[in-house]
Amino acid sequence: MEFSEHIKTSYVDNVVLSRPFRPPVKGTLCVTSHHLLLSSRQEREQDADLDPDEKDGDTLELLLLLKGIDAVEKRSTGSYGTITIKCKDLCIFQLEIPGMTECLNIASSIEALSALDSVTELYPFFYRPETMKIEKKIPEGSSEEFFGQIAHQADKWRLSSVNKDFSVCPTYPEAVIVPKQTSDEMLMAAAKFRQGGRFPVLSYYHKTTGKVIMRSSQPLVGAQKKRCQEDEELLGEVLNNSERGFIVDTRSAQLAQQARITGGGFESKSNYHNWKRLHRNMERGKNLQESLIKLVDACNDQTHNMDRWLSKLENSKWLSHVQSTLSTACLVAECVEREGCPVLVHGSDGTDTTLLVTSLAQLVLDPECRTLIGFQTLICREWIQAGHPFQQRCTHLALSHARLRNEAPIFLLFLDCCWQLHHQFPLAFQFSETLLIQLAQEAYFSNFGTFLCDTEKDRHAFQVKEKTFSFWDWMNNPAVLKTFTNPLYQRNELVIWPSVWPHSLHLWQGNHLKMGGVVINGLEFSPDEKKLAAARGHAGYKF
Repeated sequence: MEFSEHIKTSYVDNVVLSRPFRPPVKGTLCVTSHHLLLSSRQEREQDADLDPDEKDGDTLELLLLLKGIDAVEKRSTGSYGTITIKCKDLCIFQLEIPGMTECLNIASSIEALSALDSVTELYPFFYRPETMKIEKKIPEGSSEEFFGQIAHQADKWRLSSVNKDFSVCPTYPEAVIVPKQTSDEMLMAAAKFRQGGRFPVLSYYHKTTGKVIMRSSQPLVGAQKKRCQEDEELLGEVLNNSERGFIVDTRSAQLAQQARITGGGFESKSNYHNWKRLHRNMERGKNLQESLIKLVDACNDQTHNMDRWLSKLENSKWLSHVQSTLSTACLVAECVEREGCPVLVHGSDGTDTTLLVTSLAQLVLDPECRTLIGFQTLICREWIQAGHPFQQRCTHLALSHARLRNEAPIFLLFLDCCWQLHHQFPLAFQFSETLLIQLAQEAYFSNFGTFLCDTEKDRHAFQVKEKTFSFWDWMNNPAVLKTFTNPLYQRNELVIWPSVWPHSLHLWQGNHLKMGGVVINGLEFSPDEKKLAAARGHAGYKF
């Protein structure tokens, strides 16, 4: 279907835009294939110093990527129709449109264009900034790049192309790092024993101790207590002689036991010698999504009643999820750093809480991951290339009435935990809170193709890297990079152990509370977004 078929009314005059803490603005509203625009007419004839041709002019009051809209609500108010637009960055505004027919047509157009099904119809495939060009190169954070950094130390590991053409595991990249003594045939056998084919692969190599963090999905033990000799040998290769290792399961022991009924399960002590299993119950899926919805509801509460607000915040349980996530990540870091033992992390699918834990553990352990480039590489390796399903998880945020089964704010929870670490160790991170807020937006709607699709296989099929621009290329432009840089940064080579006590964890106000906006050229921005907008303009990028 052509974009024009979705647009029932392309523009309407005399539309009134209402935003919090700003006076209403009247102008012309336009709907394009990917954007919603409103421009106002400003008369300045009273200024005698102006050239006659400059006395009147259009000011762009609103320029919104339609993919950034979470929900559209409409109602009739006399001869006017009112549309309330709720965005995925938690901003809310209203449009008062003359004529109910035009109002319904605009609302219908917005709803259709904000929920396009085809990946290749999304804006990143049409975005063409003047000062950037698409460059084909080795992806940031790739297994090849990572192995090149550790190869001179990690002589027990090798780079395998067993997953070439994504034939063994559709959610892994084509190259993975595995124990050196493990053949590709063993890997293929182990893949059949792991959910979704996600056999154990290297996630992190501790350069001082040589200990590792690995990740996988759950073993397919089932009710029959099946076993796989190749999978057992693969994990055995990680241990040195009588050394022990830890398996951190992000499910409770009860949930892991119940998984056997549907063909899943866990590693038994009798088959995986010298591996000790630790269970940590981490929320995921629908429950985590409901928690975010309650959090946003609390943040949007207009009653000005402190007791009510605190009660709603506590009932959301969001900070409890932050606490359990950081606690589990610290457990993994402790096993590697203090116990000197290798760790395998998995839940069920291995694409959500598993990646959440392995990436946060690396932030705690490794000062390199706390640099701008290191953090970028971490997200590429542990989230994008590791197969976190961004397209399924980040369809809606929390303001939509739609409840899709696969939605879950796993990546947003990761960013919140990063902010908690940043808040407790403000000098240890080279990047600022501004980058975390920007990434929270990029995952849900973006000009760039970096977070499109669920897997590297899908990105390859849709030629995302060849046909869209990279967020990282834009971010690393010097004019933009300085807005993401922490001016207080002092490199800390030590492990940073955060406090996970409830009194040490705080609401991430910069992201969850969209207040205190300022205006640049008629557009409303938060203080951090003001810096970002200035950088975009300076760098020649278009909004």
